[in-house]
Formats: sequence, C-alpha cells, structure tokens
Amino acid sequence: MKTYSFEKLASELPLRIPIFPLGSALLLPKCKLPLNLFENRYLHMFDYALKTDRYIGMIQPSDVTKDNSSPDSSDLFPVGCAGKIVAFNQTNDNRYEIVLHGICRFKIIEDKETHNGFRKAKVDWQDYLSDMQTNNHPMLKERSVLETKLKSYFNKIKVKADWQAIEASSDEDLINSISMGCSFSIAEKQALLEAKTLEKRLHILCSLLDMIISDNESFNSQSLS
Repeated sequence: MKTYSFEKLASELPLRIPIFPLGSALLLPKCKLPLNLFENRYLHMFDYALKTDRYIGMIQPSDVTKDNSSPDSSDLFPVGCAGKIVAFNQTNDNRYEIVLHGICRFKIIEDKETHNGFRKAKVDWQDYLSDMQTNNHPMLKERSVLETKLKSYFNKIKVKADWQAIEASSDEDLINSISMGCSFSIAEKQALLEAKTLEKRLHILCSLLDMIISDNESFNSQSLS
C-alpha cells in the first residue's frame, strides 16, 4: 500500500483553480490565512474547491481605486498564491470560516466567471515551483536589521510584540508573517508576493518599514517645531 503524503508534487498541481480576488489579503507559500466566506458566489466557490483539489487562488485586484470598480469585476494582478483548504467550520449564521495553507504562487493565463458567479482561472505554476521545496534557509545577515526596524514599527503602532516568539521564528516564517500581517497597500503587498527570493522579499519589507518609520519621525518633528 502506498504511504499517504500531505505534500503534493508539482506535477499534481491543477491547471485551473477558483480564484478569490481580495484587496490587501496576502497569502504566501507555507503560511496560513484565515478567511470568512459569506457571499453567495464564494460559498459556491468553497463547495467547488472541496469537490476538486481544495485549492483556492488568492489574488489581488489591480484597479479597486477606480470609480465603480469592485474586487469581483476588476482587473487582477497577474500573480497570486494558491492555498489549500486545511480547515473549515460552518457557522450558525450561514458563513464558512476557513483556513488556507499557502502552496505555490501562480500566473494567470485566463480567467472566466462561472455560472455560480465566482471566477475560475487557467494558471501557470512554472516560474514558482521552488515554492513547494522544503528550504533550509541559512540565517540571513539582515535578520538583526529587520528586528531593529520591527521594534521601531511596533512602537509606532503601539503594539507589544512577543519578542520571544519572534526570536524563535525562522527567517522565512518571520519575514512572511510580517509581510502578511502589516497594513501595507495593495501594490506594496503585491511587490512582497512577487519577490523572487526570500532575500528580495526581506529587502522590500525593510524598505516599506523604513517608509512607515520615517513618516512617523517626520510627523513628530513637525509637531515639535
């Protein structure tokens, strides 16, 4: 009997997946993203995903700032990240609370609305198959720089961070969790998503934190003058 494996091969990735356009919701490979589903089309999307491969492609709308646009009718960024449903719960008020585990990023080749209202896309995984590898990243030289910036950032937003947990996190877990958790703009989160390597994601993240910290320092300086 073949041993069951939770880790799927790149060759098993589906050619078409349902996609969920959601602004500022960033999913990265190997990370978990909790979601609340309540709109009719997304309840149908959830059922479809359960019946097929349990994949849902999280992707950001690229034009939500345009007049009369919504995530469901808008153009999309070309790159998203597919998550696999690893947990779900049906609530008493007819919602689904689900958890996606990030598997691999993808490029959209084409997408169409289904008869149930959600969008389904033909996707290409080829450029991002390294997302599925188990990487033992060496400790990054900039780790201490990131932690210093995080202290200033958390101080700015008045959050008491669990530094014991931060120090115990791997570089990949720390960089990805901060990238997903911070309130960056859609374009900024897209840049973090599309970073080719963990090192490039770290550099983008540090630059974004620098902008937030410097804006706060500039505001304080003007207030005191």
